[in-house]
Order: sequence, then structure tokens, then C-alpha cells
Amino acid sequence: MSLKKAALLIVTILLIDQISKFYIKTHFALHHRIEVFDWFHILFVENDGMAWGTKLSDFIAGISDRTAKLALTIFRIVAVVGIGYWLVASVRKKGPQILIVAIALIFAGALGNIIDSAFYGILFNDSYSQVAVFLPEMGYDSLFHGKVVDMLHFPIWKGFLPNWIPFVGGDYFTFFEPVFNVADMAISTGIGLLIVFNKKAFHQEEEKTEENSVQNRIESQ
Repeated sequence: MSLKKAALLIVTILLIDQISKFYIKTHFALHHRIEVFDWFHILFVENDGMAWGTKLSDFIAGISDRTAKLALTIFRIVAVVGIGYWLVASVRKKGPQILIVAIALIFAGALGNIIDSAFYGILFNDSYSQVAVFLPEMGYDSLFHGKVVDMLHFPIWKGFLPNWIPFVGGDYFTFFEPVFNVADMAISTGIGLLIVFNKKAFHQEEEKTEENSVQNRIESQ
């Protein structure tokens, strides 16, 4: 796959992700829900941390939520730069198409959520009991302290778990509970491709490693 095609895939995902977030942010108040089907809802929530709302401050004692948020945003920026370098290097080395597609999906998803984290705090006001305004006089937070917009909810099954299940038996349970966005889907799909098609994605690197090993043995003899 060429770099142009990978870039086209990235731009397409970014547009879908950001347009959907912009629409939700400017048409929904926080926690507003639309039931499309019993098993699919549009539910507007904002994620201030990592996956499923987890925060760095939950794991690191003595760090404030704002410092943890800033550190997480900076880490995401550094990570996406690394992923971008990996993508360009893989294209130049003419890596397997499945590998390039997977990296492009992960890069697009990571960049989509970085835009929220870095800029949404100054681009929108808050959504508490109101629909947010784009480019207000004052945003809901400062640069690098924005919240990620999530809206896709798939409560496929709800009910009480059987009592024989250890620890959680008898509890009310929803599958699938987390709310996510298009960027999250891109990241999950990319990682899934790398796991499922691991041998196909990395076989060229393995072959080169084996060739170098054989060559080194020959030269050492």
C-alpha cells in the first residue's frame, strides 16, 4: 500500500470521527440518549482519561487529576508521532498491506482522540444541561485539558447474572457497557488485525531476521 492510500484512509477516518463528535457536541447535552435499537443507543458522554474513563491519578498516588490529564495528552502526542514514524517506515520498506492498514487505523484513531484532548477544551463550552457552542468566548477548559467525546453504546444484553458465577453472581450486568467513538473503533480494529494476522503482518521482518542470522553465521565461519 502506498503512503497516499494510507493517508487517504487516515483522513477518511478522521473526518468521520470528528464530524460525528462535532455533531454530538453541538446537538446533545451531556448524557442525552437516543435509542436507535434495543441493542444500539446514541449516548453522549465525555471521557476525561484513558479507556473507560480510567485516569492516571487512579494509579499514581499524589498526582492531581489535571496534572494526570496533561501528562496523558502529552503521552498521546508522543505516541502518535511514534506510530506515524512506524507507518512511514513500513510503507518505505514495502511492508505487508495488512500491516500498513492496521498501523494507519491505529494512527487515525489515536490522532482523532488527541484532537479532542488537546483542543476541545478551548473550542467548546461545557455540555452540562445544555448543548455546547462551537468557538465560545470562553471554553470549558484550557489547551491540552479537553475531554474525549464518546457516543456509541451497544447494550446488547442486560440482566442479572446467574448466582453460580463467582464474585459477580446475582449482580445486574450490561453487555456491552462501555461507550466509545469512531476513533476507538479504528484503534481496536487495527490492534485486532495485528493480533489475528500477526504472521502475515510481520512475516517480512521475520524473514529478514532469519536471512541476517544466516548471513552472520556464514561470515563468522
